[in-house]
Amino acid sequence: MNKYHARKVIVDGVTFDSQAEAYRYRELQLMQSAGEISNLHVHPRFIILDGFELNGKKERPIIYEADFVYNECGFHIVEDVKGGAATQTPVFKLKRKMFLSRYKNNYVFRVVEK
Repeated sequence: MNKYHARKVIVDGVTFDSQAEAYRYRELQLMQSAGEISNLHVHPRFIILDGFELNGKKERPIIYEADFVYNECGFHIVEDVKGGAATQTPVFKLKRKMFLSRYKNNYVFRVVEK
């Protein structure tokens, strides 16, 4: 259990951080079956800051792992499921801004609150 009392859930062999995320996965699967969305992927990873070397020390890239990515009406959607505004941590907000700065022309970013 994490600090927001979410429990990990396994659906179709995929581990989700919360019941809300697993529920949203089931919703998206139904939407894909109905042809409303396509190319659903779980936990896609995006580089939001490239790795680099400074004074001989390698710094690793900063990665943002979304909950889902899929296509809807010709748009690429990146989605993150949150239990409410309180679960939007400062780290999440920073990574969201970095993601938007880098990928704003390629993806629509959605936060789904459950």
